[in-house]
Amino acid sequence: MLANSQGNILDDTDLIDMLGKAKVTSEDINEKMAEAEVTEKTIDETRELYRGVANRASLLFFCIADLSIVDPMYQYSLSWFIENFIKSCRAAEPSDVLATRLVNLIEYATYSLYRNICRSLFEEHKLLFSFLLTIKLLQGRDEIDALEWRFLISGSTPSKDVDARNPNPLWIEDRAFSEFCNLTTLPKFDGLVASLTTEEDTWRAMFDSNDPHLSRLPVPFQFSHNTFQKLCTLRCIRPDRMTEAIQLFVAEHLGQRFIEPPTFDLPGSYADSSVTTPLIFVLSTGSDPAKDLLLFADTMKMGRKLNSISLGQGQGVIAAKMIDDAISSGKWVLLQNCHLAISWMSSLERICEELNPDTTHRDFRLWLTSRPSASFPTSVLQNGVKMTKEPPKGIRANLKNSYMKMTDDMLDATGKPEKYRKLLFGLAFFHAIVIERKRFGPLGWNIPYAFNDTDYDISRAQLEMFLDFYDVVPYKVLCVMTSVVNYGGRVTDDKDMRTIDVILDGFFNDKILSDHYWFSKSGTYKSIPVSSSDNPKSPLAHYLNYIDSLPLNPDPEVFGMHENANITRAIAETFKNFDIVLSLQPRMSAGGGQSREMIIEMQAKEIEDKLPPMYDIDFISVRYPVMYEESMNTVLVQEAQRYNNLLYVMKTSLPLLQRALKGLVVMSADLETMSNCIFNQKVPPGWERKAYPSLKALNPWVDELLERLKFLTHWINDGIPPVFWLSGFFFPQGFLTGTLQNHARGFNIPIDTLSWDFIMVPDPVERLHIKPQKGGCYAYGLFIEGARWDTKQYSLVDPIPKELFSKMPVMHLMPVKHRQAPQSGIYRCPVYKILTRTGTLSTTGHSTNFVMWIEVPSNKDTIFRNSLVSETNLQMQFADQDYWIKAGVACFLSLRY
Repeated sequence: MLANSQGNILDDTDLIDMLGKAKVTSEDINEKMAEAEVTEKTIDETRELYRGVANRASLLFFCIADLSIVDPMYQYSLSWFIENFIKSCRAAEPSDVLATRLVNLIEYATYSLYRNICRSLFEEHKLLFSFLLTIKLLQGRDEIDALEWRFLISGSTPSKDVDARNPNPLWIEDRAFSEFCNLTTLPKFDGLVASLTTEEDTWRAMFDSNDPHLSRLPVPFQFSHNTFQKLCTLRCIRPDRMTEAIQLFVAEHLGQRFIEPPTFDLPGSYADSSVTTPLIFVLSTGSDPAKDLLLFADTMKMGRKLNSISLGQGQGVIAAKMIDDAISSGKWVLLQNCHLAISWMSSLERICEELNPDTTHRDFRLWLTSRPSASFPTSVLQNGVKMTKEPPKGIRANLKNSYMKMTDDMLDATGKPEKYRKLLFGLAFFHAIVIERKRFGPLGWNIPYAFNDTDYDISRAQLEMFLDFYDVVPYKVLCVMTSVVNYGGRVTDDKDMRTIDVILDGFFNDKILSDHYWFSKSGTYKSIPVSSSDNPKSPLAHYLNYIDSLPLNPDPEVFGMHENANITRAIAETFKNFDIVLSLQPRMSAGGGQSREMIIEMQAKEIEDKLPPMYDIDFISVRYPVMYEESMNTVLVQEAQRYNNLLYVMKTSLPLLQRALKGLVVMSADLETMSNCIFNQKVPPGWERKAYPSLKALNPWVDELLERLKFLTHWINDGIPPVFWLSGFFFPQGFLTGTLQNHARGFNIPIDTLSWDFIMVPDPVERLHIKPQKGGCYAYGLFIEGARWDTKQYSLVDPIPKELFSKMPVMHLMPVKHRQAPQSGIYRCPVYKILTRTGTLSTTGHSTNFVMWIEVPSNKDTIFRNSLVSETNLQMQFADQDYWIKAGVACFLSLRY
């Protein structure tokens, strides 16, 4: 304006007025800017007061962000989290006192997330999530030491192991002592190993205690250690009680309600859904949420508006039309078994994305059921309301489930009602047993089979039919149809088939018709009278009353197992959960001033330095040439070649990884995986592909490899050993075949007429300096689970409490021509390489895990059973012992630790 002004500006009244207004406006703007600065400062100060809530929200989200690693169905989006967090803030209890309001917001949001996440988790993962949540919140306050956390979940520390001897090997197993040595290198655990000697009584009392998680630690650790540090100690000495200890830990920091997961709440899940939010049932073996949904639909007056379809080949088009109709008419649609329609999942994802609240009837809901599947649409999972409902667990719950479907008339369905009721109860008990044995892992079944109610229902129908058809109870027919056809139709492992046979034999026999026939040695479980004087007109009520009187948590004895089976199960659960937690850990500094890369490089160099030179195959072949009279020469050369393949991979990959960590070569995907494995104490996949089966962590795996190589080197340098370490063979079946060949050729006997005789040798390995003169070989290195060998009784006996595995004696494996199998006094014991028991058939026709059957002397009662086709081409009867079969007794060449 000044530039355009002409003449004396003092005479330009318009200009003066405009300038005056501009001045007022400027002053007004400056005043408002000052006010805005004050307001902004006030907002910042107020917002800063809520930073604790924001920090809690951040910690909560990152706690759930990686749960999909645990199970592909555990998917949660940021938008879903924000929406639920805002709902929590609105629902939290208000307060005029800011400090109280902040506490209310944090506590309500935390528990609300716990409830929301828990309803979508399987039971086995609910406590794990509570533990992860607790750890994440404590880490946010810097209350968890990184090195102690790493030890708890991996059992290792960056420092080198302490050079010490186990002071009490009778009760401190090698794994426990090794972890004690690792733990004592951490600052707050200094002197831990020494205290095993000075405070032996306190440690032993903790080891023997039924509640070691409640026991006091030895001085001075009982005063200086918090509950988290006690978890580290408990991992070493009693990992089977880690679940109870974690419950205490979570309850101490978050409260009791965080270890009491909410029950299945279908109305609550429905309330959290909308027309655009699908409701997803994540299925487990034996679960059937459709029944609950039908009942809920009736209560919501939608029973007649619920359309259901089971997906499969060609059903996608029908399902799409069903959804289109329901969107406009306000119906519910249930799509069952989405995991069986992988190719249609992209269409389902598109349908869910196109759901519009403005064009969709407000009553519409889309219900989905699916087993865990990596192919299920991520977007549907992240934005849907997920739920799990698992079938009842325990003998009592399974029995009740079977009988709640019955009526009094159904118990009189045959012309022999008393026999039918007795046998039906035996069948229901058998059904509960075979389902619940899965909780013991490989000790229960080599393979976890999906036995379900359909197996029971068809067996019950056949029981009715055969009782009416035959004058006498056809036990053999019932056993074959039930164990071989109905339940056995799912069984693919011949050892499991043997187990299911002997279990059913305990229920389908004449003894069950008598009152109070015991199903187990405790007498708690038995065949009860078919009716009761208290309620003679309702046999169903009589059976239900008895079922309700049974223990909620059965002891292993009802399965025919030793009490150690519970310890084995609990330890497996502990380390399985720690492995899961380990897989969720981000790549970060290991703490203690050492970077992650430094630790990996140090460990890689340490392993590389331990490896011996590769074997000179040409030298071995010359010294031990192929000879008709000595098959062991060929076995030795082949073993050396197999170990060379493994050594080559290790010797080439370890230096390459160290160079990559220094930035001298590119860090490939394989090297990245290898570095993660070394840091997490896992055997790298590239090594596993060339190695023998093993369940050991990296350091014990390397130690065992060195022992194996030492055994082979002694053989090469000193000649064929008088006693063979069976665990040291890469391919033990080759050694066994070589021994048979030597005997066949030495005595001019056809090899197909030879079979093994097994003689337990009382002498230790150190006293056996010459080969057995009668032929065959001495072998040692077997560990037995579920029993132990008693030299004085020359028999298998029950194991010592808490002794999960024991060493078998040296065996004389003696080839015998046309050998007659023993008719009594032996248990046919399977021998496996590793504890998983299950394996696959290799290209040679041998199992990757199962090695052989051995006959172990035992003074238990003898039974006879027919062989299976997979055992021999000839159908013959073997003497065996059901006592040890039910206990899951087996031998192994290598343990987990």
